[in-house]
Amino acid sequence: MRVRIIEPIKTITRKRVCAYARVSSESEAQGDSLENQTAYYKQLFESNPEYEFIGIFADRATTGTKEQRPEFQKMLALAREHKIDRILTKSISRFARNTMIVLEVVRELKSLGVEIIFEKENISSFDGDGELLLTVLSSFAQEESKNISDNIKWRYKRNFEQGQVAINTTRFLGYDKDQYGDLVINRTQAEIVERIFNDCVNGKGAFVIAQELQNEGVPTITGSKWHSSTILNILRNEKYKGDVKLQKTYSKDHLSKKKCINRGEVDSYYIEDNHSPIVTREVWDEAQSQIGSRIRGNVDKMEYQNRYPLTGMLFCSKCGNTLRRRTWNSKHDCKKIVWQCSTYINEGKNSCLGTAIEDEVIARMNIQNKTVIKETMRNGQKHYSYTCKG
Repeated sequence: MRVRIIEPIKTITRKRVCAYARVSSESEAQGDSLENQTAYYKQLFESNPEYEFIGIFADRATTGTKEQRPEFQKMLALAREHKIDRILTKSISRFARNTMIVLEVVRELKSLGVEIIFEKENISSFDGDGELLLTVLSSFAQEESKNISDNIKWRYKRNFEQGQVAINTTRFLGYDKDQYGDLVINRTQAEIVERIFNDCVNGKGAFVIAQELQNEGVPTITGSKWHSSTILNILRNEKYKGDVKLQKTYSKDHLSKKKCINRGEVDSYYIEDNHSPIVTREVWDEAQSQIGSRIRGNVDKMEYQNRYPLTGMLFCSKCGNTLRRRTWNSKHDCKKIVWQCSTYINEGKNSCLGTAIEDEVIARMNIQNKTVIKETMRNGQKHYSYTCKG
């Protein structure tokens, strides 16, 4: 009897593999690091017949939080679609510096059958004790990130105390930087700044100033539209009188690096006569006085307007804004009280064709809830319909 051995046919299942890389700054050295990582992984994958190269996902100059890393999110999306079997990354700190994020992502990908290999630590997420090692080592990475953040804050604090100024002029109208990093006046832009301050001192409001600049095609520093908030930011900026206030914002924590307005949570530093002013201190102070009086006037106006029961209850069907109580022909015997669209009042018919209804008509409706007023013309007569808002 003759026995012949039939060997099983071996099928090579290629693993779909990708790599993730991240650098935390735009410096040249860090940039080389990212390019080096990319070249290394590309050569590694293409030379291994057991690998199917999916790609390299690399985030530059981002934090370790997954929400702010588009390439990281793209990689996770492919993994959730079961298009990735293995992820290689240089180290835990490159993958994420938040212990919770590391464990959260590792557990999710492990449940999807996706392995993560951390090369520096020589850890696989599929190892039995891998999660314990990841917990310990990622905690170290998170603490290291905190120490680095604290050192950077300390350096900035010392620089501020010594009067060393770091200002970004790309979003700052009126100034450029010279070869020493000092602020120098950009004469073309400074003329726009001077005009804004002069208009304010002469009684024009921020909305009117913005509208005039927009209509004349005057460019903003970012190329966007002029808004009243843009004008107010310029008028309130102490740099235009030659001073600088440092640390107006601060990072809430070292993980998210979210910028918050400094309202006394950390020290701020004020430097007088730091650079050449565009406007005099007298003009700057007068502008602050004008802004303050307008704000007080608006508060008083709101308190005055809110004395009517229907204030804030009636809405224009065309633009959705509120109707405001007004008196037409107030200086004549034929005066009439109406409720009129506030957009039409403030910005004119180019923004909204408006809605106006007499107070006597609306009073008969006994309105108790927020109501949208729809005004239509039929045979030369106004007709109204009413809909409860929401």
